[in-house]
Amino acid sequence: MIIGGLAFLGAATGLTFYALGQKASYFYMPAELTTASVQPGQRIRLGGLVEKGSITRGHGATVAFSVTDTQKSVKVTYIGILPDLFREEQGVITEGSFNPDGVFVADSVLAKHDERYMPKDVADGLKAKGVWQESNGE
Repeated sequence: MIIGGLAFLGAATGLTFYALGQKASYFYMPAELTTASVQPGQRIRLGGLVEKGSITRGHGATVAFSVTDTQKSVKVTYIGILPDLFREEQGVITEGSFNPDGVFVADSVLAKHDERYMPKDVADGLKAKGVWQESNGE
């Protein structure tokens, strides 16, 4: 009886961590947010390309930019040091939440260079959504 209970508990714990891992690796593209029920304050991952001409630097380490999937753009603000690979028209994954004004407030920014520097599921997601840009070894 005890062994059966422990086996059940172990299986339930494993399934929980598997489900959380699957959810954690998913990210929304800007065009998906019109149909997604994302509430202000709800933590999500937002991915796409840094829109050309959208990067503005504010006071201190504050930076604003837009993430696009070529269909829609989302304004993002971030306070912190950006990755060295962060630049316009490159892939980016941000983590954070929307404020009540509809601006995505990121607390983490990950920049992509190519598949070697990004998790396979993220690279595959960008390719599947049509926003992948080959880097030609840059």
